[in-house]
Amino acid sequence: MQGMDGGPWTDLGTLGWFVGVWVVMMAAMMFPSVAPTVALYSSMIKSRSPVAPLVLTSGYLIAWTSVGAFAFAVASAGGRISGDLLAWDHAGRWVAGATLIVAAVYELTPLKDVCLGKCRSPLGFLLGSWRDGRLGALKMGARQGAWCIGCCWALMASLFALGVMSIVWMAVVAGLIAFEKTVPWRRVAVYGTTAILLALGVLLFTAPDAIPGLTIPGGKPMQQQMNR
Repeated sequence: MQGMDGGPWTDLGTLGWFVGVWVVMMAAMMFPSVAPTVALYSSMIKSRSPVAPLVLTSGYLIAWTSVGAFAFAVASAGGRISGDLLAWDHAGRWVAGATLIVAAVYELTPLKDVCLGKCRSPLGFLLGSWRDGRLGALKMGARQGAWCIGCCWALMASLFALGVMSIVWMAVVAGLIAFEKTVPWRRVAVYGTTAILLALGVLLFTAPDAIPGLTIPGGKPMQQQMNR
Protein backbone atom coordinates (compact mmCIF):
# COMPACT_ATOMS: atom_id res chain seq x y z
CA MET A 1 0.00 0.00 0.00
CA GLN A 2 3.05 2.28 0.01
CA GLY A 3 2.45 5.19 -2.33
CA MET A 4 -1.35 4.81 -2.20
CA ASP A 5 -1.83 7.10 0.79
CA GLY A 6 -3.36 10.36 -0.40
CA GLY A 7 -3.92 11.69 3.11
CA PRO A 8 -7.33 12.80 4.39
CA TRP A 9 -10.18 11.72 2.12
CA THR A 10 -8.02 9.54 -0.12
CA ASP A 11 -9.74 8.63 -3.38
CA LEU A 12 -11.31 5.17 -2.97
CA GLY A 13 -10.98 3.98 -6.59
CA THR A 14 -13.51 1.53 -8.00
CA LEU A 15 -16.03 -0.37 -5.88
CA GLY A 16 -14.57 -3.82 -6.47
CA TRP A 17 -11.02 -2.70 -5.78
CA PHE A 18 -11.95 -0.77 -2.63
CA VAL A 19 -14.09 -3.57 -1.18
CA GLY A 20 -11.26 -6.05 -1.74
CA VAL A 21 -8.79 -3.78 0.03
CA TRP A 22 -11.33 -3.06 2.77
CA VAL A 23 -11.87 -6.75 3.57
CA VAL A 24 -8.12 -7.28 3.89
CA MET A 25 -7.87 -4.18 6.09
CA MET A 26 -10.66 -5.36 8.36
CA ALA A 27 -9.05 -8.77 8.73
CA ALA A 28 -5.73 -7.17 9.68
CA MET A 29 -7.24 -4.54 11.99
CA MET A 30 -10.12 -6.36 13.67
CA PHE A 31 -9.05 -9.99 14.03
CA PRO A 32 -6.69 -9.32 16.97
CA SER A 33 -9.57 -7.87 19.00
CA VAL A 34 -12.16 -10.50 17.97
CA ALA A 35 -9.75 -13.42 18.41
CA PRO A 36 -10.76 -14.06 22.08
CA THR A 37 -14.40 -14.51 21.02
CA VAL A 38 -13.48 -16.93 18.22
CA ALA A 39 -11.14 -18.88 20.52
CA LEU A 40 -13.80 -19.19 23.21
CA TYR A 41 -16.41 -20.25 20.65
CA SER A 42 -14.03 -22.94 19.36
CA SER A 43 -13.66 -24.34 22.87
CA MET A 44 -17.44 -24.33 23.50
CA ILE A 45 -18.65 -26.19 20.41
CA LYS A 46 -18.88 -29.96 20.52
CA SER A 47 -17.26 -30.42 17.12
CA ARG A 48 -13.53 -29.73 16.87
CA SER A 49 -13.79 -28.97 13.15
CA PRO A 50 -12.28 -25.62 12.17
CA VAL A 51 -15.22 -24.94 9.85
CA ALA A 52 -17.58 -23.46 12.45
CA PRO A 53 -15.06 -20.89 13.76
CA LEU A 54 -14.32 -19.91 10.16
CA VAL A 55 -18.03 -19.45 9.53
CA LEU A 56 -18.32 -17.32 12.66
CA THR A 57 -15.42 -15.17 11.46
CA SER A 58 -16.99 -14.92 8.00
CA GLY A 59 -20.18 -13.53 9.51
CA TYR A 60 -18.10 -10.93 11.33
CA LEU A 61 -16.36 -9.95 8.10
CA ILE A 62 -19.66 -9.76 6.21
CA ALA A 63 -20.90 -7.18 8.70
CA TRP A 64 -17.79 -5.04 8.24
CA THR A 65 -17.86 -5.50 4.46
CA SER A 66 -21.31 -3.93 4.44
CA VAL A 67 -19.81 -0.92 6.24
CA GLY A 68 -17.13 -0.61 3.56
CA ALA A 69 -19.73 -0.76 0.77
CA PHE A 70 -21.82 1.86 2.58
CA ALA A 71 -18.79 4.13 3.05
CA PHE A 72 -18.00 3.82 -0.66
CA ALA A 73 -21.59 4.69 -1.60
CA VAL A 74 -21.58 7.73 0.70
CA ALA A 75 -18.20 8.90 -0.64
CA SER A 76 -19.31 8.46 -4.25
CA ALA A 77 -22.62 10.27 -3.72
CA GLY A 78 -20.96 12.99 -1.69
CA GLY A 79 -18.31 13.50 -4.35
CA ARG A 80 -20.94 13.94 -7.06
CA ILE A 81 -22.90 16.42 -4.95
CA SER A 82 -20.10 18.44 -3.38
CA GLY A 83 -17.49 18.28 -6.14
CA ASP A 84 -14.09 19.17 -4.70
CA LEU A 85 -15.47 20.35 -1.35
CA LEU A 86 -13.28 17.82 0.49
CA ALA A 87 -10.13 18.98 -1.25
CA TRP A 88 -7.47 19.87 1.30
CA ASP A 89 -7.29 23.50 0.24
CA HIS A 90 -11.08 23.84 0.45
CA ALA A 91 -13.01 22.27 3.34
CA GLY A 92 -11.17 18.94 3.53
CA ARG A 93 -8.89 19.90 6.39
CA TRP A 94 -11.73 21.30 8.48
CA VAL A 95 -14.06 18.37 7.84
CA ALA A 96 -11.26 15.95 8.78
CA GLY A 97 -10.64 17.82 12.04
CA ALA A 98 -14.36 17.93 12.80
CA THR A 99 -14.62 14.18 12.13
CA LEU A 100 -11.96 13.47 14.72
CA ILE A 101 -13.64 15.74 17.26
CA VAL A 102 -16.98 13.97 16.69
CA ALA A 103 -15.22 10.61 17.08
CA ALA A 104 -13.74 11.80 20.40
CA VAL A 105 -17.17 12.86 21.66
CA TYR A 106 -18.72 9.54 20.61
CA GLU A 107 -16.19 7.70 22.78
CA LEU A 108 -17.98 9.12 25.84
CA THR A 109 -21.57 8.34 24.80
CA PRO A 110 -23.82 5.66 26.37
CA LEU A 111 -24.13 3.84 23.01
CA LYS A 112 -20.37 3.48 22.76
CA ASP A 113 -20.29 2.19 26.32
CA VAL A 114 -22.94 -0.47 25.64
CA CYS A 115 -21.33 -1.66 22.40
CA LEU A 116 -17.86 -1.75 23.96
CA GLY A 117 -19.23 -3.81 26.84
CA LYS A 118 -20.50 -6.42 24.37
CA CYS A 119 -17.14 -6.49 22.61
CA ARG A 120 -15.20 -6.85 25.86
CA SER A 121 -17.24 -9.81 27.12
CA PRO A 122 -16.87 -12.78 24.74
CA LEU A 123 -18.49 -15.21 27.18
CA GLY A 124 -21.47 -12.95 27.84
CA PHE A 125 -21.96 -12.37 24.13
CA LEU A 126 -21.81 -16.07 23.23
CA LEU A 127 -24.14 -17.14 26.04
CA GLY A 128 -26.64 -14.45 25.13
CA SER A 129 -26.51 -15.00 21.36
CA TRP A 130 -25.86 -18.73 21.01
CA ARG A 131 -27.13 -20.40 17.84
CA ASP A 132 -26.39 -23.98 16.84
CA GLY A 133 -25.00 -25.08 13.51
CA ARG A 134 -23.12 -23.31 10.78
CA LEU A 135 -25.98 -20.95 10.01
CA GLY A 136 -26.10 -20.10 13.70
CA ALA A 137 -22.35 -19.44 13.67
CA LEU A 138 -22.78 -17.11 10.69
CA LYS A 139 -25.57 -15.22 12.47
CA MET A 140 -23.53 -14.94 15.67
CA GLY A 141 -20.54 -13.65 13.73
CA ALA A 142 -22.68 -11.04 11.99
CA ARG A 143 -24.21 -10.02 15.30
CA GLN A 144 -20.81 -9.67 16.91
CA GLY A 145 -19.77 -7.62 13.89
CA ALA A 146 -22.79 -5.36 14.38
CA TRP A 147 -21.82 -4.70 18.01
CA CYS A 148 -18.26 -4.04 16.87
CA ILE A 149 -19.51 -1.57 14.26
CA GLY A 150 -21.45 0.27 16.95
CA CYS A 151 -18.28 0.36 19.04
CA CYS A 152 -15.77 1.32 16.35
CA TRP A 153 -17.53 3.18 13.52
CA ALA A 154 -16.25 6.55 14.74
CA LEU A 155 -12.69 5.25 14.88
CA MET A 156 -13.05 3.97 11.32
CA ALA A 157 -14.40 7.37 10.25
CA SER A 158 -11.26 8.84 11.80
CA LEU A 159 -9.19 6.55 9.60
CA PHE A 160 -10.83 8.04 6.50
CA ALA A 161 -10.14 11.52 7.87
CA LEU A 162 -6.44 10.72 8.40
CA GLY A 163 -5.83 8.58 5.30
CA VAL A 164 -7.64 5.28 4.77
CA MET A 165 -4.75 3.89 2.67
CA SER A 166 -2.08 4.79 5.22
CA ILE A 167 -0.43 1.81 6.88
CA VAL A 168 0.66 4.07 9.73
CA TRP A 169 -2.87 5.23 10.55
CA MET A 170 -4.28 1.75 10.01
CA ALA A 171 -1.87 0.53 12.69
CA VAL A 172 -2.73 3.41 15.02
CA VAL A 173 -6.50 2.87 14.73
CA ALA A 174 -6.13 -0.92 15.01
CA GLY A 175 -4.05 -0.40 18.14
CA LEU A 176 -6.67 1.87 19.69
CA ILE A 177 -9.41 -0.67 18.91
CA ALA A 178 -7.46 -3.55 20.43
CA PHE A 179 -6.49 -1.40 23.42
CA GLU A 180 -10.10 -0.53 24.19
CA LYS A 181 -11.35 -4.09 23.82
CA THR A 182 -8.68 -6.07 25.60
CA VAL A 183 -6.95 -4.12 28.37
CA PRO A 184 -8.42 -4.53 31.87
CA TRP A 185 -8.52 -0.77 32.51
CA ARG A 186 -11.63 0.02 30.50
CA ARG A 187 -12.07 3.65 31.53
CA VAL A 188 -8.39 4.40 31.07
CA ALA A 189 -8.56 2.97 27.54
CA VAL A 190 -11.66 4.97 26.62
CA TYR A 191 -10.39 8.25 28.03
CA GLY A 192 -6.99 7.68 26.47
CA THR A 193 -8.54 7.10 23.04
CA THR A 194 -10.71 10.17 23.50
CA ALA A 195 -7.68 12.30 24.32
CA ILE A 196 -5.74 11.05 21.28
CA LEU A 197 -8.65 11.71 18.89
CA LEU A 198 -9.24 15.13 20.39
CA ALA A 199 -5.57 16.07 20.11
CA LEU A 200 -5.41 14.94 16.47
CA GLY A 201 -8.56 16.89 15.65
CA VAL A 202 -7.21 20.07 17.22
CA LEU A 203 -3.88 19.65 15.41
CA LEU A 204 -5.67 19.23 12.08
CA PHE A 205 -7.36 22.56 12.73
CA THR A 206 -4.30 24.40 13.95
CA ALA A 207 -1.05 22.69 12.89
CA PRO A 208 -1.45 19.65 10.61
CA ASP A 209 2.28 19.76 9.81
CA ALA A 210 2.94 18.76 13.42
CA ILE A 211 1.20 15.36 13.01
CA PRO A 212 3.88 12.71 12.32
CA GLY A 213 3.06 10.41 9.42
CA LEU A 214 0.22 12.52 8.07
CA THR A 215 0.20 12.89 4.29
CA ILE A 216 -0.88 16.35 3.25
CA PRO A 217 -2.82 15.96 -0.03
CA GLY A 218 -0.71 17.24 -2.87
CA GLY A 219 2.44 17.02 -0.78
CA LYS A 220 4.57 14.39 0.91
CA PRO A 221 4.12 12.56 4.21
CA MET A 222 5.25 14.78 7.05
CA GLN A 223 7.70 12.17 8.28
CA GLN A 224 9.41 12.07 4.86
CA GLN A 225 9.72 15.85 4.88
CA MET A 226 11.18 15.83 8.38
CA ASN A 227 13.77 13.22 7.42
CA ARG A 228 15.05 15.18 4.41
